Amino acid sequence: MKLRQTNIEKLKTGNFDVCVIGGGINGAVSAAALSASGVRVALIERKDFAGVTSQQSSNLAWGGIKYLETFELALVRSLCLARNRLIRAYPSTVREISFYMTYPRGFRWPRVFVWLGAWLYWFIGNCFTRTPRLLSARQMASEEPIIDLSSATGGIEYSDAFLHDNDARFVFNFVRRALTNGCIAANYVEVTRAVREGERWLISVRDVEKGETFVVRSKLIVNAAGPYVEDVNERLGISTRHRHVLSKGVHILVRRLTASYRVLTFFADDGRLFFVIPMGPRTCIGTTDTRVDGPDVSVTEEDRRFVLDNINKRLRLEQPLTEGDIIAERCGVRPLVVSGETKSANSQDWLQLSRKHAIEASDGAVCVFGGKLTDCLNVGEEILDEVERAGIRIPYAGQRWYGEPAQSTRDEFFHQAKLMNLDALTSQTSSEPLSARLWRRYGGQAIGLLEHIREDPRDAELLIEHAEYLRCEIEQAASREMITKLDDFLRRRSKIAQVVSHEALRRAAGVREACRILFGAEADRKYDEYFAEHGTTEERVRSRNDYVSSPANPSGAP
Repeated sequence: MKLRQTNIEKLKTGNFDVCVIGGGINGAVSAAALSASGVRVALIERKDFAGVTSQQSSNLAWGGIKYLETFELALVRSLCLARNRLIRAYPSTVREISFYMTYPRGFRWPRVFVWLGAWLYWFIGNCFTRTPRLLSARQMASEEPIIDLSSATGGIEYSDAFLHDNDARFVFNFVRRALTNGCIAANYVEVTRAVREGERWLISVRDVEKGETFVVRSKLIVNAAGPYVEDVNERLGISTRHRHVLSKGVHILVRRLTASYRVLTFFADDGRLFFVIPMGPRTCIGTTDTRVDGPDVSVTEEDRRFVLDNINKRLRLEQPLTEGDIIAERCGVRPLVVSGETKSANSQDWLQLSRKHAIEASDGAVCVFGGKLTDCLNVGEEILDEVERAGIRIPYAGQRWYGEPAQSTRDEFFHQAKLMNLDALTSQTSSEPLSARLWRRYGGQAIGLLEHIREDPRDAELLIEHAEYLRCEIEQAASREMITKLDDFLRRRSKIAQVVSHEALRRAAGVREACRILFGAEADRKYDEYFAEHGTTEERVRSRNDYVSSPANPSGAP
């Protein structure tokens, strides 16, 4: 927590070129791109980094095959190229995965049309992924016997990409890169109002943790507050042509349903794509698409029933999934962009709205509307262009601001890991070697973890039962990752809270030890605060079945 307090002191006294408001994916890439280019950047987020929409996605980086149906070919091509770029830039993190689509009998398009659409999708994406396959019902029964094919005529297989770790971790790595390049960032800092004084903004903010107020000075504001963009604009006194309409998406996480590493794809009862997604040792199922009026949403019984009903109809399970099988839930809003001329959207328009983004400059600010994780690198570069057009000097234009470290750094890490026989320390339940996991999570910073393990082999201990996190990782998180609450670590810097049941976390002695490392003298308070805030809803969801200790999983392994 020392890093956060240090940065708050710098926010009080600094004079910045750009203040980025919002620490989701749009704000994180904006800060990373600008700071790497030599711009003096402040980044503030009223919750935790990636604490709203950016922690609630499907963990997919996909080009939007569904937009072919509305003939948005330019958007599909843009998203496919952005997906390809992510795979190239982050080969350890963003990986190609096949989508195994079941084609229902009597669907609105003939199966051959959907198959040709998959080939068009592949071609539009520069033939970058594996070629599509037309699947017979017999093939599917052999390759994925869990799928109920009683109402299907076969299927189609095509490829997109997914995040090996969780979406929030991917977002935070952009924040961490911005910090390394000189950005002054702090979470739990809220904008209360702002005024222009000459050519500079005086932004009044509040430290949510301590209640202290102070002023941040900046020439330009980038409003990247996601679904709260309009709320921030109101506080800034800014009017824009674009606005958001919001859609609530819900996913549930259950035990791993199939050993194959594919995304099983269906058409839900409402006609939209519906996914069964591998997420480490779990399966993520969803999503819903419900229009809502505000960004603060929660999972309802109706949401759970929609997801459970749809998946139970489409899979051949020994026992139907019930609420008692739910290990965790993901619930957030998708900000969908409409222009000022669009007064309303009827039900048909609602389902056709795409996840494109729009960037609008207005009254000393640049506002980012909409977008999706797939398109994040384009957003970062467009923000650079807008900031330069606003008269801010870009000292190091063209500087690379994204991607994994150079091959030489990677080679050095794996060479050191091999010399010290690091992979011999891999836990028996792990799905990958320890060296691969540390590199994917931390890149070049993983070399420092090797040094810690050499100095003290106890740093290679798995600290939290059922979770693949070493003691040295949590020590590094304490010093470098601005963790203010236990939820920041369990839900966003890691996906522990998504793959380990709430009761298993409560019983795990390692969680208390992690709190001591992360929070020192405040450990007990932070621990009690987490379980007080998260216990009621999660215990109700899991009241009928604690999977980790269930007879189906006697080892308790996730």
